[in-house]
Amino acid sequence: MKDQETKEKFVELRAKGLSFDRIAAELHVSKQSLINWAKELENEIGNLRKVELEALQEKYFMLKAQRIELFGEKLKAIKDELDKRNLSDIPTDKLFDLFMKCFHQLNEESVDTVFHGEKGLLEDMAFNVQTSWKG
Repeated sequence: MKDQETKEKFVELRAKGLSFDRIAAELHVSKQSLINWAKELENEIGNLRKVELEALQEKYFMLKAQRIELFGEKLKAIKDELDKRNLSDIPTDKLFDLFMKCFHQLNEESVDTVFHGEKGLLEDMAFNVQTSWKG
């Protein structure tokens, strides 16, 4: 039986999406052993895959707070520019449409702030933990 370090390396490589053939060549382990390990270590592989995906999302996509700030800044910049202009030559529907698009995007990023009494706090925390693991 291979040592624990080899299995950990297998989990890492499999979580990155490498094929059994490629992992077998790199670790010098039979493909059948790797298939058996994949069944045995399915949860560990899946969890590591999710952690790596989360890291990629954080690297390439803005976090919610950053998106709110960006859209807020853009909405303010449009408003500031509009304030400088004589808007009489811009059709009202186009001006209103632009404002509503920016407002809608900013609204999509809004977060509901709900305060709870002491009694309901534990139930709400438990619900938030359950829903955060689902999504």
